Amino acid sequence: MASLTENENYWTQYDWSQGGDEWSATWGGTPYLWWGMLYPRILRSLPTATMLEIAPGFGRITQFLKNFCDRLIVLDLTERCIEACQERFKDASNITYHTNDGKSLEMIDDGSIDFVFSFDSLVHVEAEEMKSYITELSRKLAPEGVGFFHHSNIGAFTDPETGELTIENPHWRAPSMSAQILREHAARQGIACVRQELINWGGEHLNDCFSFFTRAGSSHDRPFELRENPGFMDEANALGALARHYAVAPESAP
Repeated sequence: MASLTENENYWTQYDWSQGGDEWSATWGGTPYLWWGMLYPRILRSLPTATMLEIAPGFGRITQFLKNFCDRLIVLDLTERCIEACQERFKDASNITYHTNDGKSLEMIDDGSIDFVFSFDSLVHVEAEEMKSYITELSRKLAPEGVGFFHHSNIGAFTDPETGELTIENPHWRAPSMSAQILREHAARQGIACVRQELINWGGEHLNDCFSFFTRAGSSHDRPFELRENPGFMDEANALGALARHYAVAPESAP
């Protein structure tokens, strides 16, 4: 398991020379990842008033989110990432920035968040920290607030007798975390996980999950739906092929 200290040290020392865009290469770049993969999954939640992004890195997705809200709160465990975002978005007047301890949201006003978002970061966060965030959000979400979390599901591939993973973990997913753990803990905190999509990030196993949640009883609450998507990387590769096809303008006709 990766501790919060290990996470903080790793991302502080990481080579951010590409700003995180290196993780978008399969999709043909970050714009294709955003417009082709992420935006279709969250468009019904946008635009919004107050948005919270947890663990933005160097602002790879923040650059798009800031245009879909009146106010964006950016929160990260790593001070280096917050400083990079402050510099990158210094001309954006609707963003405020915070560092935290990797599990709490005490700097956020209760009932203030209309949409909370995290992508490609909380996959490294263990179950106890994820539970802490969900518990905090039971207070921080607005009455009609919603959330979208990308997190680990590799814990679903754990041998119940030994506690060891039964599959490889090349992408450093949190082994104690799963879709079921988030769904069940959310319910105990008065949050309804209304939709989960299990995806095969970087391989054949459904090692990741997209969870969409809201306050229980809100207008967004509905019977839970689970989608298993073993073709997620096929979608990514298709977008990458599209990006490569249109990457270079055709030569001018003679």
